[in-house]
Amino acid sequence: MDTTSSLFGILYTFSASLLYPVIIILLGMVVHSLILIGEFLSEYARRHRDVKNLQDCCHDIKEHMNKAAFGKAAISLRNIKQNFMVTGFAKAAAEHLEKSTVASIEWLSQDYEIMMAKRLEQTRIVATIAPMLGLMGTLIPLGPALIGLSQGNIEQLANNLMIAFATTVVGLFAGTIAYVLTQVRKRWYWQDMADIDYILDTLEMQE
Repeated sequence: MDTTSSLFGILYTFSASLLYPVIIILLGMVVHSLILIGEFLSEYARRHRDVKNLQDCCHDIKEHMNKAAFGKAAISLRNIKQNFMVTGFAKAAAEHLEKSTVASIEWLSQDYEIMMAKRLEQTRIVATIAPMLGLMGTLIPLGPALIGLSQGNIEQLANNLMIAFATTVVGLFAGTIAYVLTQVRKRWYWQDMADIDYILDTLEMQE
């Protein structure tokens, strides 16, 4: 056996050995995407944006900040009732404000921005990786399928083609779910960050 045949044999063995890990990971991603749907629906049910409440509270915060009444401004922050990310930021900012550490609130907003990016990573990774794994699951069985075709083994050909088509469908299914969730959440978090920036600007407006 010459060197070229040995290299081709190694490549074939390596690619064939990846089939079962790819299938297992794909099935895991499908389960994970279904769990993400549940988390998405739970997050959707908790979302509540009251523009009037936000404006009224920020107006009160501005007046208290102009008078350096940090305690009263903190109370107004706790009265903000918005989406859970915005409300969580407002409550955390109120604690910093009570300690007169206004400068650290900007750091807190960046921390919340990172938290939102981390939540988006979960679905973004699945949306990117699942179709790739589906493509791998499609291409790997084609080698044995072609071998079966050349030997007249129709059963081997059919089994490998079934695996190839199934992994493609599974990969696209998981990727589509994750992509849709990513896009919707991205819009949600843009709105949340706009509200947080509005609160942050109000806190920084002092005469």
